[in-house]
Amino acid sequence: MSDQVFLYIALGLYFALMLVIGFVAFRRTQSHEGYMLAGRGLPPWVAALSAGASDMSGWLIMGLPGAIYATGLIEGWIAVGLLVGSYLNWRLVAPRLRAYSEVSRNSITIPSYFENRLRDRTHLLRIISSVIILVFFTIYVSSGMVAGGVFFESAFGGDYLIGMVIVTTVTLAYTLFGGFLGASLTDVAQGLMMVTALVAVPIIAIINIGGLGETAHIVETVGAGNLSIFGSASLGAGAVALVIISGLAWGLGYFGQPHIIVRFMALRKPEEAASARRIGTSWQFLSLAGAVVCGLVGIAYFEKTGGAPQNPETVVLLMSQTLLHPLIAGLVLAAVLAAIMSTLSSQLIVCSSALVEDIYKLARKPAPSERSLVLLGRAGVLLVAIVAGLLAISPNDSILGLVSFAWAGFGAAFGPIVLLSLFWKRLTNWGAIAGMLVGAAAVFGWKALNTGLYELLPAFVIAGVVAVVVSLFTARENSAIEREFSETQEILTASK
Repeated sequence: MSDQVFLYIALGLYFALMLVIGFVAFRRTQSHEGYMLAGRGLPPWVAALSAGASDMSGWLIMGLPGAIYATGLIEGWIAVGLLVGSYLNWRLVAPRLRAYSEVSRNSITIPSYFENRLRDRTHLLRIISSVIILVFFTIYVSSGMVAGGVFFESAFGGDYLIGMVIVTTVTLAYTLFGGFLGASLTDVAQGLMMVTALVAVPIIAIINIGGLGETAHIVETVGAGNLSIFGSASLGAGAVALVIISGLAWGLGYFGQPHIIVRFMALRKPEEAASARRIGTSWQFLSLAGAVVCGLVGIAYFEKTGGAPQNPETVVLLMSQTLLHPLIAGLVLAAVLAAIMSTLSSQLIVCSSALVEDIYKLARKPAPSERSLVLLGRAGVLLVAIVAGLLAISPNDSILGLVSFAWAGFGAAFGPIVLLSLFWKRLTNWGAIAGMLVGAAAVFGWKALNTGLYELLPAFVIAGVVAVVVSLFTARENSAIEREFSETQEILTASK
């Protein structure tokens, strides 16, 4: 049996597993709230692994190792920023958002939470936040489709477009029918596959190279500074500072990622956020450490064996194919697909909720039936996938580049507003609207300036300042807001 056949068998088994899970979720999804939020019934381990897997898209196994392979350990500051940001997100946002979103008129989407929390009768806040979700998630979903196409090109020597279509079609199949529950359950399986691959591949590669010492020696020989978190001596202090600050700034993005924080809203109880945090942070540490080590080990492995990848973002794919039995290599390739598809499915569900729950349902009076809403949710998933697919046909940026821009967009537009809405009761709807618009615009503007500083950091700060200033000028006493803020605090206090 040829190597290629083994690869196809492994991928076939993986695709079949995803479709079976999607079908199980389909049988358990009867209502619109069930389709969008799994009825707020996720156990902590499902929420933790689902949040991690939907967070770490194809860039975890392709983009981040590729950046480390090309530049060295200095790019690892991204991993540090993400680990700290993820921990703080679970610690600060998760329990409070779970409680507050239910207290505030049982909000099941981020835009509806903003509107209900801030009593925005104009509906502008809900509409603007939905549009921001659609704009940046279309870019984000497109990055996942690009990763799928690159994956098939590298792993099978196949056609980029065909690979992109296959990955998108299978993801659509279980997302369309399984909804949020289907995306979350498949995320669990995908998250376990991802972390296993990222731990196993570098260990096997190090053994093959001749041990840890030999690997480190080759990595350092190939490029002075490859093993330094401050880069090579040729880099100036200013350049190093920019890389470090930009890498750490990635952590700020967590507070505003709708596909991640919606998992907090789906927890069974606020107090379960603590155990979910421990599980999620452990998974995150192993996955990020594995991705960084994969990139470094790849430098030594390809220096010793030759055949360096033309595209650095395929370093893990190539190592697994040359080091492992074809069937095992196929399972590693399936883990790469898992990273891509887990994020795709989660993002499509959030886009669907923005279209149906926050735009269509708002405009349609009287409200449609539950069955109609579920069908419309599925139609929304399909529509966003088509638009993102058209953008992905001819990508003009790397996977990491596409992800970093979308990550910055959400982090700056939503991050300050989420934090302020949870911890500052004087935030107003006009402050939130101003902060969102300025944050989103600042991401585009700072990116165009090309300063070398990651656009998320300045945009996040500017958005937060604008939201606070505008809120101070527009604040009015509101007994309902005061009551909900106090009630949320009481729930959190009682759950400790």
